[in-house]
Amino acid sequence: MLFLNRARQINQRGVDFKQIDNEWNWDNFILLQAAIASMGYYIFPCSESLPRWNTKGFIALQILHVAVSEPLYYVLHRHFHRNKYLFIHYHSLHHSSPVPQIPTAGHATLLEHIVLSAIVAIPILGSSIIGYGSISLIYGYILMFDFLRCLGHCNVEIIPHRWFETFPFLRYLLYTPTYHSLHHTEKDSNFCLFMPLFDALGNTLNSKSWEDHKKITSASGENVRVPDFVFLAHVVDVTASMHPPFVFRSLASLPYSPKLFMLPFWPLAFSAMFALWAWSKTFLISFYWLRGRLHQTWAVPRYGFQYFLPFAQTGINKQIEDAILRADRLGVKVLSLAALNKNESLNGGGTLFVDKHPNLKVRVVHGNTCTAAVILNELPKDVKEVFLTGATSKLGRAIALYLCRKRVRVLMLTLSTERFQKIQKEAPIDCQNYLVQVTKYQAAQHSKTWIVGKWITPREQNWAPPGTHFHQFVVPPILHFRRDCTYGDLAAMRLPDDVEGLGICEYTMDRGVVHACHAGGVVHLLEGWTHHEVGAIDVDKIDLVWEAALKHGFKPVSSLRNRQISS
Repeated sequence: MLFLNRARQINQRGVDFKQIDNEWNWDNFILLQAAIASMGYYIFPCSESLPRWNTKGFIALQILHVAVSEPLYYVLHRHFHRNKYLFIHYHSLHHSSPVPQIPTAGHATLLEHIVLSAIVAIPILGSSIIGYGSISLIYGYILMFDFLRCLGHCNVEIIPHRWFETFPFLRYLLYTPTYHSLHHTEKDSNFCLFMPLFDALGNTLNSKSWEDHKKITSASGENVRVPDFVFLAHVVDVTASMHPPFVFRSLASLPYSPKLFMLPFWPLAFSAMFALWAWSKTFLISFYWLRGRLHQTWAVPRYGFQYFLPFAQTGINKQIEDAILRADRLGVKVLSLAALNKNESLNGGGTLFVDKHPNLKVRVVHGNTCTAAVILNELPKDVKEVFLTGATSKLGRAIALYLCRKRVRVLMLTLSTERFQKIQKEAPIDCQNYLVQVTKYQAAQHSKTWIVGKWITPREQNWAPPGTHFHQFVVPPILHFRRDCTYGDLAAMRLPDDVEGLGICEYTMDRGVVHACHAGGVVHLLEGWTHHEVGAIDVDKIDLVWEAALKHGFKPVSSLRNRQISS
């Protein structure tokens, strides 16, 4: 949960897709230990008669752990590092993860898991053999062992340095996440299991261990890097609220889609929605690095349906405003509004905040210029006619005006005279004839290129002639109803190849792909533009933004790749 622990993170790099994939089967050791425990249960039938508690057993277990397990692990672990063959063929897998995480603790080879299982078993079997075993001893030791292993790999320093100042000897009895992170970065020190005492005795204790620990815990929050760019998103729905990496890291690394195993957690997620509504403020979800700049995604704690509740809109705007002002205080350079956070009826596409706070240093952008550019560049180069829904929206207006300037006929469902004339007057005089109002029956007889900016029902999709392709910029996307037609994705772009630390998919987007408005905000930052991009889209800047995006390494994710006509 980055919103809680970002200030105490040891390694500030992000966990990327490669590391997540490498650690995908981190839980293999649980299966192995379950199998070993099952065999032990049948090999030693006396385990059925073990008491629930035995005080002497816990004393024996602690003695065996300190006298046998700790030094044995230390010697073997150091040998795995210093023996070139063992390190290359076995232990290097564990160290292949650049950023230690809790799953990293279980990311190892079968040989290492067997060795570790034996080390775990020694105190349990020893206590039981001398007659002091108990059920609580077995479960208690294994759970504590796993907890301490996870603690060392969690990459968040939670142990106060004052403990060690008050009780200096404690630093030799309990390692810290900082202590073990040094082992992962420098590799030739801090080999202990849980007790640094054995590194001190073996002369392998890293001299920076206590200094780094104190620096992180005492300066918590002071040395945290301020983001250069913030993408201000919101929760889509209850099921999608289980997609963040702090819920299921593996699930978050894949494009969002509902999973059957998520169903039992739905009531908990539903309850969390009310808690967020009542108490939460905008919080940090994820981050990545691009060319030395820190990019973060913040989430407004509101769900999609709440944006359409009239009584909730004031509170939502307050959340967005607070996030903008916070970003301004921190020194964020660009804040990009996502999805419904820039809804025209909610805040005029961000105009409300810029007008209210004219001295903002942070640039507020809706990114829709880039969205328009992506949609327009997905159209066939030889297109002569398109059918457009949602022509009066920010994006629809800009797309209509751009296309008519290119001498492309734009067919629109009949609007009120006033609304149609307003759009028509914005077009050059010699292009106004390219904006045409039609009925739904006329639409069915004409264009096979539809641009959907206003949600259409399956019944309305039937107006389209067979072979139509639906481009779209509507949220949520329209249903794929027609089998004789094809459907494009929402406008999106692939991030540049040099992005670092990215390990989460943006909603339904593929890995490394972001919504076009997100890309537009990043381009705004990389170009160093100093204007706010709010309100109506400047049609003259569509090509400028597109060229800038390509220049910086963004790649169009053409919806045409999904054109597969079902027979």
